[in-house]
Amino acid sequence: MSTTEPLRIIVVGLGARARTWLKVVSANPDLRIVALCDPDPAARARAAEQFPDVPIGAGLPDVVSTEADAVLLATPPGGREEQIETACKAGLAILAEKPLSDSVTTAARFVEMAESAGVHLIVGLNFRYLAVTQEMKRLLTSGAIGKPEFGRFIYERWRDGTQDWLNSYPLTMDHPMLWEQSIHHFDLMRFVYDAEPAYVQAHTFNPSWTMYEGDTNVAALIGFEGGMHVTYQGTWQAGHDPMNFKWRTDGSEGIVEQRAMFGDLAWAKRMDPELTPVDLPPHEAWITDAAALLRSFVATVRGTSAPECTGRDHLQSLFMLQACILASDRRATVTIDEIRALTTPEETP
Repeated sequence: MSTTEPLRIIVVGLGARARTWLKVVSANPDLRIVALCDPDPAARARAAEQFPDVPIGAGLPDVVSTEADAVLLATPPGGREEQIETACKAGLAILAEKPLSDSVTTAARFVEMAESAGVHLIVGLNFRYLAVTQEMKRLLTSGAIGKPEFGRFIYERWRDGTQDWLNSYPLTMDHPMLWEQSIHHFDLMRFVYDAEPAYVQAHTFNPSWTMYEGDTNVAALIGFEGGMHVTYQGTWQAGHDPMNFKWRTDGSEGIVEQRAMFGDLAWAKRMDPELTPVDLPPHEAWITDAAALLRSFVATVRGTSAPECTGRDHLQSLFMLQACILASDRRATVTIDEIRALTTPEETP
């Protein structure tokens, strides 16, 4: 594959999330949109005005004959079977919005399908590419606070799911907080702590004022291999707007604290009177991180760098999510080994 010609990409799904992706893809000179598709006629009509010379279909099979190198799935996680199968049969690399599926078993099947077809399957875990995430990981790896052993992750947000700039399908999902938001947080924990989960204790529920059918509140204690422990509180139906975000990690010699979702990082040694702020580069929310993820995807497809955020890696975060659901149902601790055996008894190591 040429490393000088733009990568030809088909964008599947033209809804709320696709607006960001179309902006980011269009701004990347290493990519060229060669086809679009969406089952909604109104979405296709809007796209035709923005991309008058690009073929637009109702589904990926309608445009897969277009010469392309990759597909970007900006679609809901449920019902991706045809999209994944079509892309794999056509030998197209896949960049899929998270989560890969709304079923862990189905996600594992997609991973194996892509591996069998020899195509890259990358999941859109763009928060890994936030400067605050990268800097937190660097601080922890450098030993600045000694050995990190416990953390507290708080994400409390009033998310009005009826707003037209948001995807509406989470309103009827089972466990929308876990599938749509906590999956990012679980991935961040694994990435920053460089540790895999071992067990989960959790309780999920809905407040009386919720607009969502599925549970929007998640409280969990997550134990990681190597001795790291994290208490997690997440909600989409907080009693106050704006968002309250705090992720604090305690180590043997100090703490690191992230006080906003896209920045505000500080750290201190144990006896320091104040936390020291960490300088971070400018950031445009949802854009800077998505652009960095996209650059990584292009490099992966061209073979110039190792793949990041692979579907195989994503399964480990999905195991955490499924463990939360089962632990809440049972009111008991659930091990990741049990979830792994239940969802992929033979294929996933």
